[in-house]
Amino acid sequence: MTSNTVQKPAQTFKAQIKAAEAALRRLVLAPALTGLARLKRYSPRQPAMLGAYPDCATARAAVPRRALGTYDHPDVAAVNFRAMCAVRVWDYPVMFWLDRLHQPGLRVLDAGGHFGTKFIAFQPLLRLHEVSWTVYDLPETIRSARMAQHRHEVPAQVDFIDDLASAAPCDVLLASGLLQYLDLPFPDFLARLPNRPPHILLNKVATRDGPTVTTLERIGPARVPYQIRNRAGFEGQLTQAGYRIRDNWDIPSLGHVIDTHPELGRSVSRGYLLQRTD
Repeated sequence: MTSNTVQKPAQTFKAQIKAAEAALRRLVLAPALTGLARLKRYSPRQPAMLGAYPDCATARAAVPRRALGTYDHPDVAAVNFRAMCAVRVWDYPVMFWLDRLHQPGLRVLDAGGHFGTKFIAFQPLLRLHEVSWTVYDLPETIRSARMAQHRHEVPAQVDFIDDLASAAPCDVLLASGLLQYLDLPFPDFLARLPNRPPHILLNKVATRDGPTVTTLERIGPARVPYQIRNRAGFEGQLTQAGYRIRDNWDIPSLGHVIDTHPELGRSVSRGYLLQRTD
């Protein structure tokens, strides 16, 4: 009798044990862990990501009673201002392409740009004195940003608007960390601009391979809808809007697992340089 003949029953038994363990995890352990995860919404220490909903409207309707349901509030507008003024590792692809696209008089529309935090972060490293930089954001954020600018906490070179109708044509649309909170399709947002910019820089776009899902993120005293887009569908929208992906990058450190729905897996944060095709 050969050694292979002796080992075969043992190998078969081990495979059966592994299959039984996998079935036990799938049928018993996984549902138990899922149930425990759902209970986190009732914990006194609320998780960073709460719930999983099909769209922003449904998520907004589920905001806990004691939480603010909007970013557009003075208690939320200034949250993390100082921290956001620092250069992070995920900013370097954006700075690389801004430097490559630079020309005197370059017009940048920084959508969702808060208090001009990217301008403040990038200013020591890029030639921004030659750039026209306009921040678009929610009315309360813009009001607070202008107050900070009056206190000389924000450079006077940064312009602020809270209505896209008042935006001037731009050469580069920058949207770093906007799309998670944008409650309309990105092509619809582009349609509101005064022109179709030749280049678009997107950063920190939350994506997944499964269906789009919206959770509620804790930001200071607020719970705001945070959208994790289906990657293929989103990139298809970019093509339909008349743009090609010239460059893209992943940001592993910004992936998220929804605390109450871990079975949905970890999101992938992505960045894109888009170039108009016409």
